[in-house]
Amino acid sequence: MSRHPEVKWAQRTDKVFITVLLPDSKNAKVNLEPEGVFNFSATAGTDNNTYELKFDLFDKVNVEESKINIGVRSIFCILEKAEKVWWKKLLRGDGKAPHYVKVDWDKWVDEDEDKGLGDLDLGGMDFSNFGGMGGMGDMMGGMGDMMGGMGGMGGMDEFEDSDDEGQEVTKPDDKAEGDAKPEEHGIGSSEKKEAEPST
Repeated sequence: MSRHPEVKWAQRTDKVFITVLLPDSKNAKVNLEPEGVFNFSATAGTDNNTYELKFDLFDKVNVEESKINIGVRSIFCILEKAEKVWWKKLLRGDGKAPHYVKVDWDKWVDEDEDKGLGDLDLGGMDFSNFGGMGGMGDMMGGMGDMMGGMGGMGGMDEFEDSDDEGQEVTKPDDKAEGDAKPEEHGIGSSEKKEAEPST
């Protein structure tokens, strides 16, 4: 039995963004057909569970111009629409989208504010064309090249080596002469003091 990964989507007049959230996926395969059929399959997890998706997209897509990026945590697709029109929803049909399909609010813009990719940050992702992949049968071929284009992780400077290496750490038992024991100051004894009210 297969499972369904979480999917986020957003659109522009000429594109649809689909992000399949599946960390550490293996054997990821994506197939896109001009009629708007989107198929995805991969394995992930310690038990190598199978994850699959089959979507009938709202309208037709241009497979040759569409792009994909397989990353460590997700598979990100930019699907080029066959007609440059705003879709009412992601999937065909009158029904509601499945519970695992959600709007990607980080990429979403309203139709009247659409300026193409505009300020969309793609994070230096390296994209492969769907069309140049021979029908998208196997996406693993160019994955090594894509991993190299992921760049470093920002903010890692705060985890540099600490400056206290080589310094001795004293144990709580080791007390220097003259150190007072808590009992000598009334701390820890059976005598209780009331806290002063704060102002």
